[in-house]
Amino acid sequence: MKPIHVLLAEDNETDVILTREAFASSKLSINLDVVKDGVDLLAFLRREGVHAQAPRPDLILLDLNMPRLSGFEVLEVIKASPDFRRIPVVILTSSAADQDILQSYDLHASCYITKPVDFGSFLKIVASLQDFWFTVVRLPSAEAPAS
Repeated sequence: MKPIHVLLAEDNETDVILTREAFASSKLSINLDVVKDGVDLLAFLRREGVHAQAPRPDLILLDLNMPRLSGFEVLEVIKASPDFRRIPVVILTSSAADQDILQSYDLHASCYITKPVDFGSFLKIVASLQDFWFTVVRLPSAEAPAS
């Protein structure tokens, strides 16, 4: 089975560490790449600069509150691009605001998850994400032609 590539867009180092720990306990072969802001995320997807050899992610975990380009701005670019719009984007953020939830879905987020404050709950959410996106869901192959 080929490794699963997850791209985490998160500028909070504590949340990055928690996510790494949660994925490390997975039974699946998951490679987690991390970018700290929206500009870097788009460079990763476009394989620009230091990301020239970046793998195409199978799933993007996107925080809304990032420097340089917000999660909303990045989501809008991803979902407008024929090359990237099929990549599932899970909003994983601290905001529980209805306006943020609505805007995320209006921009075609795959789902919206509010980060829990305790590590045990966070582990459960990451385990649920893994189970759903990599066991239940059938994702398109990266080679599928864009429409």
